[in-house]
Amino acid sequence: MSRSSRRRSVLLAATLTVALATAACTADAEPDPEPTRSPTGQSGKPTEKPREVTFGAYGTEEEVAAFQSVVDSFNASSTTRKVTLQSWPDHESALADVLAGNAPDAFLTSRIDLDELVEGEALQPVSLLLDERGVDFGDRFSRDAVDAFAMDDELQCMAYSVSPMVVYYNTDLVDFDKMERRGLDVPGVTAEGKRERWTLAEFEAAARFASRRGDPRGVWIDPTLQGLAPFIYSGDGQVFDDDQEPTSLAFSDDNTREALSQTLFILRDSSLTPTNAQLARATPVQLFKRGELAMVAGFRNLVPEMREAEDLDFDVLPMPTIDTRATVGDISGLCISADSEVTGDAADFIAYAVSDAAIATVASTGYIVPANTSVAASPEFLAPDDEPASADVFNQSIRYMVVPPFIDQREELNEAVTPLLERLVTAPGPLDLEAATEEIDLTSQEILSPEEPEETETSEPTEDPSESPSQ
Repeated sequence: MSRSSRRRSVLLAATLTVALATAACTADAEPDPEPTRSPTGQSGKPTEKPREVTFGAYGTEEEVAAFQSVVDSFNASSTTRKVTLQSWPDHESALADVLAGNAPDAFLTSRIDLDELVEGEALQPVSLLLDERGVDFGDRFSRDAVDAFAMDDELQCMAYSVSPMVVYYNTDLVDFDKMERRGLDVPGVTAEGKRERWTLAEFEAAARFASRRGDPRGVWIDPTLQGLAPFIYSGDGQVFDDDQEPTSLAFSDDNTREALSQTLFILRDSSLTPTNAQLARATPVQLFKRGELAMVAGFRNLVPEMREAEDLDFDVLPMPTIDTRATVGDISGLCISADSEVTGDAADFIAYAVSDAAIATVASTGYIVPANTSVAASPEFLAPDDEPASADVFNQSIRYMVVPPFIDQREELNEAVTPLLERLVTAPGPLDLEAATEEIDLTSQEILSPEEPEETETSEPTEDPSESPSQ
């Protein structure tokens, strides 16, 4: 099977397979390991030593602490299994450990790593295991998130959280009511009195309103593939030339160039964006927290940090729309190691970890958007008494997320094109968009589809038969 065809994830086929194969798979599956017997207790009956299960997760100290609470709750409800938490600082560290053969029985992973994990035969698909445990991954979980972990007609991992990119804005600097009174373009208000969608023109108006006195500045968007992608997709452009097996970036595409032209008109305006001096002393997020920057794009994991900032009132809006709504983001899932000797226990833990009560514990930290739609609509996530007031924007943005293709050379690609994207967005002076986008595409092709060096035939020198070897 070609790499392209094996990547076409058909979750429906996996679901049908569950119904047809559950009985056979259950009969053929190896039984869970028998618990080890320890010496008899005071009652005279032998006591069972709990089976050891390891669970790996990455994130901030607060996130890891929340995962520990989930582990503790699971352990308190079971006398036959004991889960131990292993943590990493980020998903790159987790991926390296798993691919090196040091995978816990169950572990958290990012969707961008799924291809490598499947190629490395590091996973045990969870479709049948979770179905046997009554996990309703068809209705109670985000369909987009679940589909993202389907590959080879199997659900490889269980969707856990989703984090679409949104716009954070300072509600003191971007005062939509005041803007409306002045006749400026502002986002419309829903029947519930919330602003949940806006255009690129309204986005620009907010940036200009916030920076009308020159300081603070209006907006910052990271000059990266991830930062520019929502604007490109919203303008009906493409970031890659192919959704399955990209061989180049598609910045030279007409729609992509048009979307970039409209976006760069705002992002290249030096009166709206932070100065070099500001960026030299602080990151855009730090400037936002200090009230020196009105808007910045980011993900859900910024919420706790924003809440802790002094004198900062903020809310969120989706990424602005050019033609169609679009954004990007990351999806995380819970997986079972192919080398686990306690597969059933690991599946039990995952089934518990995605339950309402367990995932609400982690969602309450503010770092994640639960893939569990029931919890995503609950007060534990929405936090109506805390900022952002429009937390449901994260839930709504999930359906407009564009899931990027799997790219083995992702880091190399970013390293190669990011300097060109920084020049595209921040370099002063006139911009030759056509030449700049062609250079970006050509540079990406050196990473995604390098040309094979041509083999040249070399002719061996012919020996004169009249000469002896000594001559």
